[in-house]
Amino acid sequence: MENDAQFNDDEFLHQVVKLADLVAYQGGSVVSRAVLKKEAGTVTLFAFNAGEGLSEHTAPFDALVHVLDGKAEITIAGDGVTVGTGEMIIMPAGKPHALKAVERFKMMLVMIRSEV
Repeated sequence: MENDAQFNDDEFLHQVVKLADLVAYQGGSVVSRAVLKKEAGTVTLFAFNAGEGLSEHTAPFDALVHVLDGKAEITIAGDGVTVGTGEMIIMPAGKPHALKAVERFKMMLVMIRSEV
């Protein structure tokens, strides 16, 4: 997975931006870009080509996925659901989850820590 080497906390302050334009599709890879990193949580954008995904894993805190473009299959604790452009799903802390691009897609991932 490719991502930004450096992160600037102030890069997007006081700016109107279209989230889907901040991360680009790249052949055969998953691209990520941090938008916000704070002790309480993070906001990260991802771009997946068709067939790409993230293998099953767990996270210690809740995660909200908002699909900005395209369509993904998201599996949470063994149950799969398709999520498309403009839709969101919450993946609860401690539950195994995975995702795969049904077609190329972009998403915003918001991770919220329950304890700071």
